[in-house]
Amino acid sequence: MKPARSFVALTMSSLLVLPPAVVTAAPATAAPHVGVVDERPVQWTPHVLDGTIKDILRIGDTVVVAGTFTRVAESDESRTHDRTHLFAFRHGSGEVLTGFRPSVDGTVTSLAEGPDGSVIVGGDFERVNGETRRGVARIDLATGRTVRGFDATLDDGNLYRLASDGSDLYLGGNFTAVSGESRAGLARVDTATGKVDPDFTPTISDQRRGGLRVQELALSPDGRRLVINGTFTKVDGEDRYQIAMIDTEAGRVSPWSTSAYEEPCDYPTMYTYLRQMDFSPDGSYFGVVTVGGPEIKPGLCKSAARFENDDAPDSEPTWVNKTGGDSLYSIEITSDAVYIGGHQRWMDNEKGASNPGPGSVEREGIGAVNPTTGRALDWNPGRSRGHGVEALHATSDGLYVGSDTDRLAGEYHARLGMFPLP
Repeated sequence: MKPARSFVALTMSSLLVLPPAVVTAAPATAAPHVGVVDERPVQWTPHVLDGTIKDILRIGDTVVVAGTFTRVAESDESRTHDRTHLFAFRHGSGEVLTGFRPSVDGTVTSLAEGPDGSVIVGGDFERVNGETRRGVARIDLATGRTVRGFDATLDDGNLYRLASDGSDLYLGGNFTAVSGESRAGLARVDTATGKVDPDFTPTISDQRRGGLRVQELALSPDGRRLVINGTFTKVDGEDRYQIAMIDTEAGRVSPWSTSAYEEPCDYPTMYTYLRQMDFSPDGSYFGVVTVGGPEIKPGLCKSAARFENDDAPDSEPTWVNKTGGDSLYSIEITSDAVYIGGHQRWMDNEKGASNPGPGSVEREGIGAVNPTTGRALDWNPGRSRGHGVEALHATSDGLYVGSDTDRLAGEYHARLGMFPLP
C-alpha cells in the first residue's frame, strides 16, 4: 500500500470534558456505538477523486456512497473506477463492488435502507438504469438493478432527504405531487411498493422566501416523531417558522414549536439557513445545525443546537454551540458525542465574529460536542475545510465522513474517511 501523504497537523486544544449525564428516557433502540471515535482514520477506505459526497449509508457489510462524483479509486490507488453519483464498497476492506454499478442521470443526495437487500436513493435525477424514476428509486444492492414494483416518482421538483423506519419512507423536497397525489414538499410512501400513504397529509405553507420546500428530515428511533425543516412558516395552519415536529401516527403537526429560528440571520437569496438534523439513539432529543450569511447576526445561524423531544410549545434549545462565523452542514448523534461537520474554524465561539472569541477552540472542518453540556469535546482530527462535510454516518464500530476535500487528520483520504472506535 502506498504510504499516506502527510500534511501539517492541527494544534490540539486541551479541554476539561464533563462526562455525559444519564439520559432519563428509556432507550428506544441500541446506540450506534459507545464512546468517542479515534482521531486517526482507517487506511482502507476508497478515495473519491472528484465532486462532493452527499450521503453515506452502511447496510450490513456494504457501504453505499452518494454524491456528485464520477471517479473512485481503491484505497491503495492501484485501480480507478468510473462511478457516477453512486457506488458501494465493502466495509472493513474498502473493496469497490463491481456488481453494484447503477446508472443515475443526476445527483443522489440521500440514502435509506430498503427491504430485501435494497437501498432507496433520492435526489435530483429523472432516470435510473435507463428507466423513468424521477427523484426516488429502489435499487438492489447485489446487482445494482432497479427493483420492479417500487413505483414512487415525483411529478415535479427534486428530493432533498429521505428517512425510513423500515416500513414507511418519508420524502422531503420541493415537489408538489408524488405519483399523481398532491403532496407539497412532504410525503410518506411504502418502502416496498412506493405507494403513497393517503393518511399522511401534513401541509406546509407560507414560505419565508423562494419556493416552498422541506430541506431536511429526521425520524425518531421509535418512528413516532418526524422533525422537518425548510422554507415554510406554517404547518397545518399552525405557526412553525422553518422547523416543525410531525406526529407520524396522527399524520399532522405536533404541539412542539420553537421561535428560535425566526431571526433573519441569512442573506436574502438563501431560502432557509437550517441544515441537517438527527435524533439521539434513545430518542430523547434531537440536534440541528445551520448555515448563514457572511455577517455575524443575532439568532442561531452557523450553530449547533439541542432540543428535547417532547410536545412543549415555545421550546428553547437546551444548549447552543456557535462557530463564530462558519457554516455547519451535518450532524450525527451517538451515546457519547454529537459529531458536527462543516467548514468551521472554531467551536465554543459564541463571542467570535469571524475570529476566535474568548473560550473558543480550534476545530478545522469537523468536531464533536458533549451531548449534555454542548461544549466541545477534545476530539480534534481536523480536515481541509473546502465547502464542508455534508455526510456523517455512525456505525457500530466507527464514524464515516464524506466531504469535498482530500485531507483528513493530516493524511490523504480523498473525500471519504472512517474514524474507528478505539
